Amino acid sequence: FSSLFLFFIKFFPRLCLFQFPRLCVTQQALRTKECCPVWEGDGSACGAGSGRGSCEDVKISEQPDGPQYPFSGLDDREKWPLVFYNRTCQCAGNFMGFNCGDCKFGYFGDNCNERRVSLRRNIFHLTRAERNRLISYLNLAKQTISREYVVATGTYREMENGSNPMFADVSVYDVFVWMHYYVSRNALLGGPGNVWRNVDFGHWAPAFPPWHRVYLLHWEHEIRKLTGDMTFSIPYWDWRDAQDCEVCTDELMGARSPQNPNLISPSSVFSSWKVLCSQAEEYSNRGVLCDARNEGPLRRNPGNHNQNIVERLPTSADVEFTLSLPNYDTGAMDRTANMSFRNTLEGFGDPQTGLGSSSRLGMHASLHVFMNGSMSSVQGSANDPIFMLHHAFVDSIYEQWLRRHKPSPSQYPESNAPIGHNGDYHMPPFIPLHRNKEYFISSKDLGYEYSYLLDANQRLAESMRPYLDELHDVWPWLILAVLCGGIVTVAIAIAILLAKHRFKALPRRKSWKNFFALPEKQPLIWNNETEASHHNYQTTM
Repeated sequence: FSSLFLFFIKFFPRLCLFQFPRLCVTQQALRTKECCPVWEGDGSACGAGSGRGSCEDVKISEQPDGPQYPFSGLDDREKWPLVFYNRTCQCAGNFMGFNCGDCKFGYFGDNCNERRVSLRRNIFHLTRAERNRLISYLNLAKQTISREYVVATGTYREMENGSNPMFADVSVYDVFVWMHYYVSRNALLGGPGNVWRNVDFGHWAPAFPPWHRVYLLHWEHEIRKLTGDMTFSIPYWDWRDAQDCEVCTDELMGARSPQNPNLISPSSVFSSWKVLCSQAEEYSNRGVLCDARNEGPLRRNPGNHNQNIVERLPTSADVEFTLSLPNYDTGAMDRTANMSFRNTLEGFGDPQTGLGSSSRLGMHASLHVFMNGSMSSVQGSANDPIFMLHHAFVDSIYEQWLRRHKPSPSQYPESNAPIGHNGDYHMPPFIPLHRNKEYFISSKDLGYEYSYLLDANQRLAESMRPYLDELHDVWPWLILAVLCGGIVTVAIAIAILLAKHRFKALPRRKSWKNFFALPEKQPLIWNNETEASHHNYQTTM
């Protein structure tokens, strides 16, 4: 991958869209709290010279948060991103990015005026070439250090208010691992073991579907930028009614290792992957952030989980019941009493009654527990590449609910949701900034669609793609076989015609028995009559 990496670095230097831009982690940027990098296209901050955007003050919603987090001024994610920056690029039109150098989701081209809708497909409906590309792209992202972005390894207070920047280099893939850790980590209140656990800026509350939607969109966009393949879309794993981990094969996400069932098969490229930010309890006990170091191999042992927490994988009936719930989120502080679509989709409501249970998890959460490994930790779950396939399908269920119920924007809570989840709250740790309610809209408005939500004819065509691809691979051999078969058929037909012609040329008194009998021995001395007869026989043949 080294030569491939150098190629992409040369021709695709801008790789990401989010946290933390290297140009914004200098002492000066942190002290002035301004993240308005120059757009290389015109050499102006935020591309202002080309009308792409401008450097503006960050506007924060003043709506009250819920009572679950009773502190203020202790966590860097509060009123994101004010602890780090109070001025960022605000992009115009269809432009987006930390420096307005990119396009909004669903738009392409130098001027971001080309509208396209991408299709996310069932992973089992990908062609062989598409499956191979998926694995290659994932591994390339895992092995490629992000040139444009770093991750924070200390709090702003530990950085002495910007005088001592604390950031680390990680791979393109691991930037996303860190992001999922950072949004869900415990709040550090100061000192070892002094943490607040009842807080999560991306889970347990209304922002769960929108936050993960933005997360997947950025990840998808990042892979396109890294590889130059603008046709790439995240596939999904439709786990309804699954009895086991169907994607856990060496051709896809990796089978079990025969030597250790908790590890990935050596035949899979994912067996060499190392995880980070997966030891939540250790960070809490030490009162520190994840330091982004290697924490050992990727682990997974699907099905050997605690059966008392997850009895089985979700069924089609579970999904259908979840979709039938009319309320997006009731706002109940107790997750077990929140009978809503979001709460049931996330896994805290019973997918048969909608009522919460303190002992069992369903839907989204059940898959994480079932995987019984790196994916089973909320903070470290994105280490497993199955995370992307799983959350793409969760997002598709969210999309179905939006289309079926057509909720008004007012259904998304504007106030009193847990911290980070109000409609106008900026999602940590994204830069550029996104508000939760901006993604309470259909995926079509964001430039993508799911193959199983197409009409019947289109779905049939999609399901046939792998078989047509296999046919495409063998068609030269099929043509050769047909030609050979045709030649043999013609030869047989000619032989039969000649045989019939020979039979007609024989004297009538000769029978079929004589026709197939061996020829009589010829005399040593030929007379004229005999020679003529022999000549006629050869001519007939």
